[in-house]
Amino acid sequence: MPSNHKIQRYVAPVEETPVAAVDAVKFDGKASSVWGDAWKDMRSRWLTWACLALIALIAVVALFPQLFTSQLPTGAACDIANFRQAPGNGHVLGTDAQGCDVYSRLIYGTRASVTVGLVATILATLVGCVIGAIAGFYGGWLDAVVSRLGDIFFAIPTVLGAIVVMQVMPWERNALTLAIVLAVFGWPQIARIMRGAVLSAKNADYVTASIALGVSRAKILVKHVVPNSLAPVIVIATVSLGVFIVSEASLSFLGLGLPLSTASWGADISAGRATLRTDPALIFWPSLALALTVLAFMTLGDIVRDALDPKARARR
Repeated sequence: MPSNHKIQRYVAPVEETPVAAVDAVKFDGKASSVWGDAWKDMRSRWLTWACLALIALIAVVALFPQLFTSQLPTGAACDIANFRQAPGNGHVLGTDAQGCDVYSRLIYGTRASVTVGLVATILATLVGCVIGAIAGFYGGWLDAVVSRLGDIFFAIPTVLGAIVVMQVMPWERNALTLAIVLAVFGWPQIARIMRGAVLSAKNADYVTASIALGVSRAKILVKHVVPNSLAPVIVIATVSLGVFIVSEASLSFLGLGLPLSTASWGADISAGRATLRTDPALIFWPSLALALTVLAFMTLGDIVRDALDPKARARR
């Protein structure tokens, strides 16, 4: 290139290149979060509100059944003289073979099924989160022992294991004991999900920074790793609630769940199967209530899962 050749450079005027405006950071905007984005996605779907409305109705019925019926489902309220009466005469859905009001048993059965499912879900989630978080974060021989123990319980079907325990257990059968038995066989799945989430979260940059600042490992686990690993656990816990409700109904259907003195959808379904052809309403109403309840919780779990997954949101 000749030495006398001049290189010309063209620079746009400053007023035509508003770099400051493009690169400006807005400090007055609200910070985005995973849960905030998930809720924004969920509330834009009508199915979310339908599930929440149904779950809210189920919760009100379970907590305050006396608001929906003035009759008791068992005991003196049952009169054998009212053997399988048709709807009417103060019985909205008729009576069963024991002379009990079908509608009142349907209402009070909500409390039994939802209580067992909710308590079992809480216990299984707490145990699974603690065991899975410790195993995934500390690793080593502790992780190996917990993983093998979880595999043993995971290989036993929940209902099958509960059948065996409920048959041989010496204590009284009630909602709490049934929930504990279901939680004993239900925690491994939640522990496995929690362990995988902790394994991914413990290698994040904020964990490395906390270690460099001298924060103890236990504090890092509780304050940083666990809160950032709860998203998949909440999804599986929502679905597990429906599974535990079905498990309670299955055990009560087999006569191994709640005692006969407690109104239960599973027990009513079992009692109504003998009259399936002659009086199908006795099995239809508790089956419908069970199906709608389980469908509401499982559908909500699927919605939460899709809302927490950015790829699933992008596909819609």
